[in-house]
Formats: sequence, structure tokens, C-alpha cells
Amino acid sequence: MTNDKSIMKEHGHHKLSLAGILITVGIIYGDIGTSPLYVLKEVIGEKLITEALILGGLSCIFWTLTLQTTFKYVVLTLRADNNGEGGIFSLYTLVRREKAWFVVPAMIGGASLIADGVITPPISVASAVEGLRIFSPHIPTVSIAMAIITGLFLVQQFGTDTIGKAFGPIMLVWFAMLALLGVANIGLYLGVLKAINPYYAFELLTSTPSGFWILGAVFLCTTGAEALYSDLGHCGRQNIQVSWGFVKTALLLNYFGQGSFMIHRTLVDGKTTLDGINPFYSIMPAWFLPIGIMIATLAAIIASQALITGSFTLFSEAIKLHLWPRLSIHYPSEARGQMYIPAVNWGLLVGCLFIMGYFRESSQMGAAYGIAITMAMIATTVLLSQYLKASGYPRFAVVGTPILYLAIEGSFLAANLSKLHEGGWVTLVISAFLALVMIVWYSARNILRQLSQTVQIADYLPQLIELSNDSSVAKFASHLVYLNKASNPELVDRTIIYSITEKQPKRADIYWILHVETTDSPYTMEYEVEHLAVNDVVRVRLFLGFRIPRRVNVFFRQIVSELEKTGEVDTTSRYFSLKNNKITGDFRFVVMDEYLSMEYGRFNNLERLILEIYFFLKRFSVSVVDEFELDASSVYVEKVPISTHSHEKIKLKRRQLTRV
Repeated sequence: MTNDKSIMKEHGHHKLSLAGILITVGIIYGDIGTSPLYVLKEVIGEKLITEALILGGLSCIFWTLTLQTTFKYVVLTLRADNNGEGGIFSLYTLVRREKAWFVVPAMIGGASLIADGVITPPISVASAVEGLRIFSPHIPTVSIAMAIITGLFLVQQFGTDTIGKAFGPIMLVWFAMLALLGVANIGLYLGVLKAINPYYAFELLTSTPSGFWILGAVFLCTTGAEALYSDLGHCGRQNIQVSWGFVKTALLLNYFGQGSFMIHRTLVDGKTTLDGINPFYSIMPAWFLPIGIMIATLAAIIASQALITGSFTLFSEAIKLHLWPRLSIHYPSEARGQMYIPAVNWGLLVGCLFIMGYFRESSQMGAAYGIAITMAMIATTVLLSQYLKASGYPRFAVVGTPILYLAIEGSFLAANLSKLHEGGWVTLVISAFLALVMIVWYSARNILRQLSQTVQIADYLPQLIELSNDSSVAKFASHLVYLNKASNPELVDRTIIYSITEKQPKRADIYWILHVETTDSPYTMEYEVEHLAVNDVVRVRLFLGFRIPRRVNVFFRQIVSELEKTGEVDTTSRYFSLKNNKITGDFRFVVMDEYLSMEYGRFNNLERLILEIYFFLKRFSVSVVDEFELDASSVYVEKVPISTHSHEKIKLKRRQLTRV
């Protein structure tokens, strides 16, 4: 089957080109690109507008985008690619064999990024739509924003490939507009360019006790930095690095233009508070406002779409890495990365509408924004430090990188935590819930793995061959396929042998032992075949990358077809009437469905609780049949109890028979 290199070509790890840059601008900069809608407004808040506040705030924004977004993500983290793929789970697969506990930052980071997907659509769309209040303060912007968000989630089930092609040109117009508006206003107070000096940031953060807490608002300017890494596989490192130069320039010009306008407004008009205005819309000429609001709304929708698509990808990867219960995944189009997860889609919609209804104003949502993404960045830093060490980077980089960025991100987290009572608790609760589900699911699978019993398959081959040729036993299927969990090729689950020989003898022409293994490489599609007993017992190991759909039924059919072509197996039915007509025998999959026995045995209270939650969650997850896309009409599900006392000897005393 296909190897990683050919898959990489198929999935288009784009080389540097104008088309690649345009696609990159449309795909990955929606979140960070719409930050000018609300960042400076959040920095100022209800404070008095002074030159020191504006220059200090702009200096913080400039150096945050430089140190955090540019150096950490664009320069450094993009190098941590897994066969061209990026993101928190891709980074985890690169280092998970080093230390088992690395799964913890991976789960926290993944949960935090998903929580970010709940808050980004409301704050982006609300900030854009609120510009309509310039024309009339009574316009129901909350209802309009809710309608836009609802419509966006409704179209996900049909696929977004067609409209996605327009994202690049629209975002190009958006960033060009940001840059032009910034340039047109910087001249109002050229002194605003002094903010490039880090002294003004230091002065703002240390001059007053409350200065440090401004970092919570400043952090909003870099909240989309994780998307640059997550979408590495869609665009390629060079396209991201080159396009970021254009995007960062446009963002800074707009921020500085807003700052120049606010200082000029204070000095000339004497207005020292925002008075309910948004600096972003204030720098637009009156005649341009309708156009500007429309473009801003389109950019906000694109930013929201990027977060929704990213959430689908995160859940898909978490499921394949066994960090999340199985969910139904659909592929509405053949476009790369196009998937649709109904449970995630409607869950995000409910979360977004709750955020919109609870906070109502984008200015109120700022308090809830930032905590989750800060935790995701800290998780990335932890995993990145191990990647640098494993990759042989110089010691100063291995030690200095985590120290520098944990200090920066720790400061941002502390500043954001100060907004817990203002609404920051919302995303923290969402992140904690998602992380808890991951921890329970991962821990329960480890407990069950320790309880599972395996045996040497070689010890049972004579018995299987004899059963296969025993005509006194009714044939269960011509070809019987068992899904084997044991990763060691020499072993097989004890339950499989029990199912074939003891529970109900299952005679078949050929027994297939199939093991599906998730690889650390994202797009692996390979298999191994070993004939344990010619035309009687065949072992197949299927290796799939964590971004490959689990179309096991299709893959297995292809493997069997290739084995037939090479003459390694004969799948013709052994029934006399069918064999003469060269009709292929039937295939039947046997799936073991585990359930918790009432015998808790050696489980402690914590393990018992974890398992009970696990089996409760399992009720709402899709079956292995659906996960592996097996043909339900050819699947036999067999219940298997999870028990620790099954083979323990129980002392029972026999009484003498008594008669009345």
C-alpha cells in the first residue's frame, strides 16, 4: 500500500508559490487576523486614554507578536513537523515515546484549543456586527450575530470546499484594508511609532500596580498563533513564513493607526475615554463604514470557519490516538481535510450560542477569551522543549526556550486568571471538562489493557487447523475476521481463542487475525501479512496514520484482493456447489464488545470510578463497527465481560444430600 512519502505528495505539502501564499492567507490567519476588531478596545477598556497607555499597549502588542507569534511559532515551532503535519497532537506523537506523562500536556493543550473554538466565533462575529450600531444604536446585533453563527454551523454538514476557495481573496482584501486604514491614520500622530521601543511596554507594566493586568487584554493579539502550527500540513512552512511577514505588517499598521487616532482624538478633541466607540471602526471614513463592516463580518465568518474545521481535526486526531470516545465522522467532499463530525458541530453551536447569549457584548467576552489558549501555548512549550532535546538542538536552545516562553506565557496566564470572576471561568470550565473526559478515557483504556490476557498464537495453530477441517462442526463463515488488540505480532487476545474454540466453536475455511495500529506518522497506509498456516490462519497488521480515516473494511478488502492476485490465498468458497462455480466465500467480522463485570476484584476506588465513567461514556460513543466503517450486515458482535475474579478458586463446602 501507499507509504508516507507518496501520501505527502498526495496531500500537497505546498512549495513556496503565490497560489500557496494566497491559500495560506485564507486558511490560517482568520483568528489572529480579526484581532484588531477588539484588542485595542480591550486594552483601553474603561481607563483614561493617555499617551503612556496607548504607547505602552502598542509596545506590548508589537513585542508579543514578535516574540510569541514570530519567533516561537513561525520560526521555531514550525520546524517540529511530523512528516509535514503540525498541531498539538502531531507534536505529541513526535515525543510520546520519550515520557509517558507527555500525554498530560497534550490532553490539556487539545482541550484548551477546542474550548477556544467555542469563544472565537462569538467574539469575532459580535465585534464585526457591532459596527452597525454606528448607524443606529438600537440594531439587534446580538440576534444578527446568533443568526450568522447558526447559519455557519448549519452548512457544515454539506461541506465547505466550494466557499472555502473564496477565503484567500477575501482575507487578502481584509489585510489590505487593515494596512491602508492604518497608514491613513498613523500620520495623525507620528509619535506613535515610538511604541516599537520595548521601554514603553516595560513602563506601562511596572509603573502602576494595575499595569501588569493589561497583559490579559494584550494577549488577545496572538490568540491565533496556534493555528499557524496546526495548519502546517495544509499550507507548508515556507508559505506560512513568507505570508506571515505580510500579515504581521498589516496587523501592526492597523494597530498603530488605531493608536495614533486615539492619541490625536485625546489631544485635539479632549476625549479621554472610549465613550462606547470601537477604535477599529473609528479610523474608517464615514463613506467607507458600510463596506468596512461587511468585509469585517466576512473575515469574522472565515475566522469562525477555521476554528470549526480545526475542532473537527482535533477531535478526529484525539479519537485515533485513543484520547476521546469514538464519534461518527463524515466526509462531505473529497477535499483534503474536509470532514464533518455531527456531535462536535452541534456541541460547538450550543456552546457558541450560550457564550453569545450569556455575554451579549464582545467587550464582555474578552474576559472569557485568552485563558484557554494560554494553557494550550504552555502545553506546546512543554512538548516543544522535549522535541528540541530529542532533535539534538544546542543546550542553550533546549534550556533557554522553555524558560523564556514559560515566563512569558505564565505572565499572560496570571493576567488572564485575574478575569476569572468576569467570565474567564466559562472557558476554564469547558477546558477542564474536555480534559477530564480525555484523562478518563485514556486511563480506563490503560486499566483495561493491563487486565487483558494474551496468549501465544503458535500454541493454538494445530487446534485452529483441526477445527477448520472438522466437517462435523457447522461452518460459521467461510472467512472469519477477528480484530486483535495485541500489538505484539506473536500474541493474540485470549478472548479470540475462547470465542473460536470454547464459547461457541466457530469453524471457518480461513481465520484472519487483523490488528489495526495507529502510527506516529500522520498519513501512513501500510500493512504486513504473515501466513501462520497456509490457507487456514492468516495474520494481517494494518498500519494507519493518525490522520487517515479508519476505512478498515475497504482496506481489508484491498489486502485480500492483492493476496489473491499473488496467489497467496484462495478465497473461493469450499462449499462444493460454490467452489465449482468459483464463487468467493463469505467474510464475517467478529467484534468483541467489552462490558464491566460486577466483580471489581483488585480495583481501587479511583480505578472503579474511572471505569464506571468510561463505560458510561461508551454508551454515547459509536461502535467499533461504525468507527472502522465495517459492513454491519457481515459483523457478529460478541459480549465480553471485564472481570478480575473469573479464574480465582472459590472455596465452597459440599453438604451431604438430605431428604425430608
